[in-house]
Parts: sequence; structure tokens; C-alpha cells
Amino acid sequence: MPRRVVVTGMGCVTPFGNGWQTLWDNLLAGRSAVSEITSFDTSSFRTKIAAEIKNFEIDTLIPRQIYRKFDRFSQFAAAAAKLALLDSGIEPADFDRARFGVSLGNGFGGINTALLQTETLQERGEKRVSPFCIPMMLSSSAASDISMLFGLNGASETVSTACASSSDAIGLAFNRIRCGMADFMLCGGSEAAINPLILAGFSSMKALSEKNGKPQEACRPFDSERDGFVIGEGAAMLLLEPLESAKARKAAIYAELIGYGAANDAFHLTQPDPNGLGLERALKAALADAEIEPRDVGCINAHGTGTTANDRVEAVAVRSVFGDLAERIPVTANKSMTGHLLGAAGALEAVASVATLLHDEIPPIINLKNPDPECRLNFVANVSKKAPVETVVSESSGFGGHNSVLIFKKFKG
Repeated sequence: MPRRVVVTGMGCVTPFGNGWQTLWDNLLAGRSAVSEITSFDTSSFRTKIAAEIKNFEIDTLIPRQIYRKFDRFSQFAAAAAKLALLDSGIEPADFDRARFGVSLGNGFGGINTALLQTETLQERGEKRVSPFCIPMMLSSSAASDISMLFGLNGASETVSTACASSSDAIGLAFNRIRCGMADFMLCGGSEAAINPLILAGFSSMKALSEKNGKPQEACRPFDSERDGFVIGEGAAMLLLEPLESAKARKAAIYAELIGYGAANDAFHLTQPDPNGLGLERALKAALADAEIEPRDVGCINAHGTGTTANDRVEAVAVRSVFGDLAERIPVTANKSMTGHLLGAAGALEAVASVATLLHDEIPPIINLKNPDPECRLNFVANVSKKAPVETVVSESSGFGGHNSVLIFKKFKG
């Protein structure tokens, strides 16, 4: 019989600071983390804003002699993993570490190391390229770094499915524990892609908001005046384990993970299927996996990027699956405040979904002043909403047609 899987620890590194409670407090307050970019000169760029982590605190979590060999995205991941372990009260050395694994999603991996070392190669020559260049820039490096840092000998896997990466990483970890292939999984995602190349690339696609004059109002999912997404950065990690294990060690159980579904549009490299068929299939697969009906869902944490096509298509898919319920189930979208963490977005939103179940309060979609009539859903607009929530659906979609859905349930026991 499949094992029940619960969340017993969470760790976050976001533009609001370290810790999932810090994230949650800011989401409930409706604060935006978006501001002018300070890490490089944006004077020649059309978009000059992002949700940057400006004062990253890592020294109290990871020794400097270790983290200085990590790319920025791996530093975020390691810090979030440490926070999740501390939050769970678990010490990996007390358990069979061969059954303690890592599943991490990201989109760009060590892109900052790649750019820095390319510049070094061009300006100073081959012999000045760092011997840490390759291990630091690998997409798999964060999962490996976490495994080595905490002595975890179980499966160490990296998922890269664009902006669905960390939701898929959590889903794979969920299945490993459910079917008995692992006993504990640190899972989530990390991304650090606020740099000139990525900003220019997304800008050339006209995917980014250009509301530079009012950064905190720039990201406006489902609003009629939305003009693109805002890049964010950070990491979020969950500690998953079987229910019987959590009970045996008297752990605080935050929520139960009950369903996971994934599907691909197979339509276009960057544009979603206009009929939302990929997300519709992923939603139906997750509901079937969780063995629940649409009427059982108490809240939807939408992908909600603030781009014209994605928001409309997401609303189409939700209405297709939930029918008339789509105009009654509360819908939120965290990116309006955090920016889009790309490959780490799903993990951050998974944490927010779990917190919603814990506190029976739904954070708002800020900057939603004039809802797009083509996106007819029951939005929690601008102010958080107190409501008993038993089940949360968390949606993620990404370039290449990737769609991923996680379903969390309030734990009662």
C-alpha cells in the first residue's frame, strides 16, 4: 500500500529574508519585494526592476569555507535546505542516510559562474579560469552540494522543466517516499538568474514588465493592465517523510501532500496552448492521484505570472476543470509580491500553500485593480482572506509546455 507523505519542515531564502515565516508574514501583508535592480547597471535596458535578494544572510547557516565554492543559486539552495532541516527538528545522522535524498529543481543552474568565468577567459586567458568553474555551473551542483553538506546518501536528483522545475522536483520526491524508495527527501528549488544576459533575453522576448516607475506595482497577475512578469530569485525547500515516521518521532506535521500531476502542451517553445490543454491534463491527473473531486478543493495557488497569454490560458484551464466552481474557489498568486523565481517558483508557492492550510488564511494577489474579463476566477484581490481551507492546489507552468500540479491537504491527526 502506498505510504502517506507529510511535510514536516520548510526553509526559504527570498527577497523578504530567510525563513518561511518571514515569507508568509510579507505575503499576508501584501508587500511587494520588487525594486530597482542594484546588482548591475540597467541604464541601457528596457526593464530595470526585479525582486532581488539584496542582503543575503548565509554565514550563520553554512561555513564560509564551504559556501564560497558554491554558485549563488547553490548558496540559496543550501541555506534553504539547512533552514528546512532545522525547522523539521531532524538530524540526518540519526537515520539511515542511504534512504535520505535530495530532489531539486532549477532552470538556469550556475549561470552566474558561467558568465563570470566567460568574462575571465576573454579578458585574462584560459589559465585564469577557475578550477571550480565546471562543478559550480552545473545545474546538478546544488543537489550535490546539499547531499555532501549534510551527508545524505540517498538519491540526489535535479529536475529542469523550466518554471515547473521545483514543482516537479517535489512531485518526484513525493513518489519516491510514497512507493518506499526513500524515507526522507529534501525537495524544492533554487534560482539566481538576475543578471544582464537573462534580463536581456527575456526582455527581447517582450516577456518582462516595463513598469519601471512604480516597481512594486509592476507585477499584476490577471489584471487588465498587466504587461509581463518580474524576475525574482531565491530558494524554497520542503522536508517530506512518511506519516508513520513523523508520528514516531513526534514531529510537527504541517500538511499532507496527496497529489501530483504533470503534462506537456506539446505546442510551442514559449507560448502556452491557447486552450490550456496541458495544464488541464495536469490538473485532472493531480486530482485523480489525490483521489479527490474538484468540489473538494478549497484554494488554488495560481501560476499567475502577469503575462498576457499565460494568465488567460491558466484561467481557461481552471474553468475547464472546475466548471462553475471556478468562480467560487478562492484563487491567489504569490508572484505579484515575490516576482517570478523561475525554476524555484513552484517550491516557494508550495510553501505558501502549506502555510495557507496551517493558518486558514489566503494571501492576496496585489495590484489586481481591474481584473481581466477573460480571466473570470474568484480572485483574492489586494487583501488577504481568512477562510477555513482543507485542500490547496498549486499550479506551475513553464516554457516548452511544461505543466505541474501539486495538491496539499490539511493534516488532522
